[in-house]
Amino acid sequence: MSICGTEVYIMRLSFKEMKDQIAKIVPKGVTYDVDLEAGDIAIITPTPDVFGGGDGLVGKIAKKIKRRIVLRPHASIMKDEKDTELFIRELLDESAGIDSIYFDACYCEVTVICNNPGEAVGRRGVNAKAIRDECGWLVSFERTPPIHSKTVHDIRGYRATHAAERKKLLKDFGLNIYRPQRPGSFWVRTTALGSYREVGRACHLVTTNESRVMIDVGVNIASDTDPMPYFTAPEALPMEKLDAVVLTHAHLDHAGMLPVLFRYGYRGPVYCTPPTRDMMLLLQSDYLKVGGSEGKRAPYDMEDIRTCMRHVVDVDWGQTVDITPDVKLTFHNAGHILGSSSVHLHVGDGKHNIVFSGDQKYEKSWLFDAANTRFPRCETLVIESTYGASGDFQPSREEANQELQDIVSRTIQRGGKMICPVFAVGRSQEVMIAIDELFRSGSVKPVPVYLDGMIQEATAIHSSHPNYLTQALRKSLLTDDGNNPFTSEWFRPVRGREMRESIIMDGSPCIVLATSGMMNGGPVMNYFQHWAHEERNSLCFVGYQAEGTLGRRLQKGFSEVPMVINGKTEIVKIGCEMATIDGFSGHSDRRQLLEFIEHMSPRPKNVICHHGDYFKCNELGRTLREKFKVRTYAPQNLETIRLS
Repeated sequence: MSICGTEVYIMRLSFKEMKDQIAKIVPKGVTYDVDLEAGDIAIITPTPDVFGGGDGLVGKIAKKIKRRIVLRPHASIMKDEKDTELFIRELLDESAGIDSIYFDACYCEVTVICNNPGEAVGRRGVNAKAIRDECGWLVSFERTPPIHSKTVHDIRGYRATHAAERKKLLKDFGLNIYRPQRPGSFWVRTTALGSYREVGRACHLVTTNESRVMIDVGVNIASDTDPMPYFTAPEALPMEKLDAVVLTHAHLDHAGMLPVLFRYGYRGPVYCTPPTRDMMLLLQSDYLKVGGSEGKRAPYDMEDIRTCMRHVVDVDWGQTVDITPDVKLTFHNAGHILGSSSVHLHVGDGKHNIVFSGDQKYEKSWLFDAANTRFPRCETLVIESTYGASGDFQPSREEANQELQDIVSRTIQRGGKMICPVFAVGRSQEVMIAIDELFRSGSVKPVPVYLDGMIQEATAIHSSHPNYLTQALRKSLLTDDGNNPFTSEWFRPVRGREMRESIIMDGSPCIVLATSGMMNGGPVMNYFQHWAHEERNSLCFVGYQAEGTLGRRLQKGFSEVPMVINGKTEIVKIGCEMATIDGFSGHSDRRQLLEFIEHMSPRPKNVICHHGDYFKCNELGRTLREKFKVRTYAPQNLETIRLS
């Protein structure tokens, strides 16, 4: 398939040419060096003050070569880490409340985690300046999160330990980005490698005359026989020839098979937001753990995950970076889960612009603002169709809150227990906030709410990235006013099997939020097998249930289901109340998908529908074609569409 064609010869500066341009701007006698940090140009100097900020030499250089410039101190002016930490602790008084200090020699940065960042920075930044002047390190201050995250701590430590290797990798990534130009006319196309006319294993391959970029590398959680994207397609091989991988978010159906690329030879960069990086490690590690406990052999191991983590390049929302010789990347809020992004690709010096919406929510939730609709340019939009059919309308968050109140009240009044299968990331935190609001307001008498699985750690990661949350939630996390919904007294993490068994045997009313969200494994299964037969109990779904999962069968009204218990298959009878609350979904419904495109600025000329079954993709595409007069496509896996 082809959308349009053009022939353009694109000129660009090589790394050597950029160094020559910089040399013409920097005054003679100033000592400096130029290096690469992936797409960024790093200026390393023992006299960083000479280069100034955006209005100084750095600004002039960036304007001239049209690339992002980062300023780094030379090793000759940097104290070692022990001496620097000692200086910081002696400089800052107790009112700063230092919690921990992390060093990242790859970027020459030190991060001070403290209770009072304003006090730590000092009046007019006097303390920050003193640290830079005395120790040489670039310094930043972050507020101590209300919940400690082991994942964030481990990643910071791991990256620090491998700083030298990461620095070399960043230069290798940069040399690939600024490699000599290949001859030939410009073209760009996208190939469907997963999630087309299906939900799961999202994977897209964008190919140009210059480069190859893979967007998302997901797993089909509902399939044991065919879980991976079409890695064996000729367009995807050999994997070591891929220029870059970009992740929209951390859910397994979008990032669960990323380590497979590294197992089979990929050694390039992985671009994602910092929260996606942290959540991805948590979810991939749990995928291995759950699979191992069920006797399923995963196609990768922890070493592949660690290798992947060394190749991650952090990109914040709104930051534009070069990722290949002819592709620039910008992330925008997608409103789905923590750090989830729409991916804007500026291809061929602007000859074509593609937006991959990822999974998105065009409605403000308790956690996130609505998905961004403003892009610099967009000729082609690749959009999810999970709820794209004509009858796919969801309740609002307010209606969902009322439905939750109703089922919680009914269950508690009859002395029952409510099981809520949840995804650890996103839905768990939304339901926690909703329950907290019910209890605080007095609408429902509080009962213990047990958090089983990765929920507490996922919540801690949310607390570590407050800038990716709504302003109201960010404020409640950063101010010690007792309004933080994640630390309320009724939330009790389940720590180990003994505590879980104690909860199961306890006859008093309670609520259990437990993974996994589709009931295809995880701790939720323990509660279900013991409580499902009792009429006083309830089972409440708040997330999408894919075809082939136990959750979907229960939604369809099965009165009994087979389960493997202690190695034997037993029939579990269903007597509990069943409920589904659609309003907690992190996906846009049909109305929101249409509103998203209606409010897009600029509006795309071409729309490609994926991440939905055949009927949803086609029906959404037909409606968009009729309503907005755009060209629409609903390709199947392995099809390629030429965009320009």
